[in-house]
Amino acid sequence: MRDTRESRLLLVLLIAIAFALITVDIRGGQDSPVDGARHAAATVFGPVENGVASAVNPVGNAIGAVRDSGARHNRIAVLQKENTELKQRLGSDDRNRSRVRELDKMLAKAGAGQYGIKGAEVIAIGAAQGFSWTVTIDIGANDGITRDMTVLNGDGLVGRVTTVGPSTATVLLANDPDFTVGTRMESSDELGFATGQGDRPLSVQLLNGKAKIKKGDRLVTFGSSKDRPFVPGVPVGEVVQVDPSGGDLTRTLYVRPFVGFTKLDLVGVVVEAPRQDPRDTVLPPKSGPTPTPTVTVTVTPSPNANTEVNGEANTGNPDPNARPDTNANANPDPNANPDPNANGQADDQE
Repeated sequence: MRDTRESRLLLVLLIAIAFALITVDIRGGQDSPVDGARHAAATVFGPVENGVASAVNPVGNAIGAVRDSGARHNRIAVLQKENTELKQRLGSDDRNRSRVRELDKMLAKAGAGQYGIKGAEVIAIGAAQGFSWTVTIDIGANDGITRDMTVLNGDGLVGRVTTVGPSTATVLLANDPDFTVGTRMESSDELGFATGQGDRPLSVQLLNGKAKIKKGDRLVTFGSSKDRPFVPGVPVGEVVQVDPSGGDLTRTLYVRPFVGFTKLDLVGVVVEAPRQDPRDTVLPPKSGPTPTPTVTVTVTPSPNANTEVNGEANTGNPDPNARPDTNANANPDPNANPDPNANGQADDQE
């Protein structure tokens, strides 16, 4: 339609009529004069509206799904984050339980040797100080740590403190080639010196070249003057190989350390030495095969049974004229005839 004067007047007239009808409809309420026209229009245009709605609704639903997909994606992301945090907490709980067991084990070692220790956590490995076998712990001079203190954990000797800062300290591990500690063999008290060999067993030089050493024997620290750098009695390791003496003055052993140096976590620095040498008391009990009990057969005369073996009576009918065999546990007579009743029955010869 052209924008002419007549078209503008027609538009204004239609708007006026619409307002008039709306006013009449509102004032009329339920008795509105246009109510019949409204019903007629609903009857005519209702089916058309339903058809249009059925055609348009899928499009509207798709648009709504696209609009809501962002919210659902955000909700999935939140749930995934919560699951990740839950898994981390569960892993952390397992880790905490493992550390509690490790701490209990270390405290048991310290209690057995009467060592006063201060617990620490390994926070760095040797790469921070070079290529030597060292670790950094999270306590230092502010915690009373000084140079040349013994370091242990729940398995045994870890090393000694070499450098101390205000809040950290460096520990030279027992498997470092520059590490040497005096040792004493369990039970035999043979003395020697253990030297680290990196990821290989410790090399131990025994002072007695004729000492009788076998695989499986264990060593502890011998101790140092004034307990620096080593306190006595700390478990070192177990013999895995013994070199032949060959008439030398010393003898070489190879010892697998009790401590796993590649998986250190919690350690204890000995800040107070024991009053007495604990000797072998800090070593764990040896695990060996259970001895087989010896069965002893005892023959006892009884008026109600022929013999009694290990407390179980023979229920056979006794011979009233028989006498008990008094040689049941004695050495047999080489000239005697074998007893034909060798099943524990009494001799029925007169």
